[in-house]
Amino acid sequence: MEIIQIRNSLSKVKRRLQSGHLTLGFIGGSITADNRSMSNWPEPVTHWFVESFPQARIAVENAAIGATGSDLAVFRAERDLINRPCDLIFIEFAVNDFNTSSEPRMRAREGLIRKLLADGRSELVIVYTYCQRMYEDMSRAEVPASIAEFEQLAEHYGISSVWVGQHAWNEVKKGRMTWDEWLPDGLHPTHRGSLSYGQCVISYLEKELLAAADLDLAVTDKPLATPFNVNHWGHVDTLSFEEVQLEGPWITRRAAAHMPWVDRILSTSAIGAKLSFSFKGKGLALAFDYGNKSAEFTYRLDGGPAVTTCRDRPGWCEDGGWFRIYWIADDLPEGQHHLELEVVHGNREDCTGTNFHLGLIGIMKGK
Repeated sequence: MEIIQIRNSLSKVKRRLQSGHLTLGFIGGSITADNRSMSNWPEPVTHWFVESFPQARIAVENAAIGATGSDLAVFRAERDLINRPCDLIFIEFAVNDFNTSSEPRMRAREGLIRKLLADGRSELVIVYTYCQRMYEDMSRAEVPASIAEFEQLAEHYGISSVWVGQHAWNEVKKGRMTWDEWLPDGLHPTHRGSLSYGQCVISYLEKELLAAADLDLAVTDKPLATPFNVNHWGHVDTLSFEEVQLEGPWITRRAAAHMPWVDRILSTSAIGAKLSFSFKGKGLALAFDYGNKSAEFTYRLDGGPAVTTCRDRPGWCEDGGWFRIYWIADDLPEGQHHLELEVVHGNREDCTGTNFHLGLIGIMKGK
């Protein structure tokens, strides 16, 4: 597989640059997210646009969040990217989707792609970074499954892709960069590693936006391709907290201090506090400000058996701040459903608090 796969001409991006305004969007995990040192790969890519097109005003909407995958991104796409609005969006989820099984990650990825392409404004590029779990495949010159599956969608929807992880791997093989200069923890690149990723993306952009700057300027709106998987998660919505019935001490508060990517959280720390709501659809997901001080919860869906959560808390997990998704169901009969939920401690030694901070209620709908 080639490092750069060109499948579209970015003609809309070229037109936007000529008009003098371009908004870049990024969505992915911690490898892509903004950080305090501003050292992740979107930074050199953004600065390349500023330097290469000084006549244009460049804006950035970085919607990447650490330790999140495409399943949460599909619920955030409208608020965080589509409504901004973005002209060129880079998607990076090959790493954070790695441990998700094939069918749900393909449904989520296609849902994200279809939502981003639906209004016809944005053009997309898929970026594949690296994690140590890809080592065995790549050492045998094979494409890791998480990337190979993304390529199926990229081919189907005519989206260009850039395998920056392979580019960095090649730099190490050639002695241009040492492994510890790339990613000493096997996942998060250093400033040097992020620069390698960014330079690879820039190589693609130079081919598309500089070498062919005067070509393919005609913009032809193409209809959205038929689904690759008819069970994609492109039809999703969120439920307002105003539609939730509450029992006990609950507070709706701004989340900016804890999770700037969430507008408000529905919050309690009281064991026994309850909530309930009805929704119409075929799937339900909840997303939380999660950490070591987070409570567990017991829920009943449609009056069924009680289920008590027992979520893992990795060693890197802090007291809170992880925007974590939890799927209640993803294959319900299309129609009206009802959820009842109660906050519990969970009787866990690794649970040091009872914070219940709900940031999103995601509803999956049918066609």
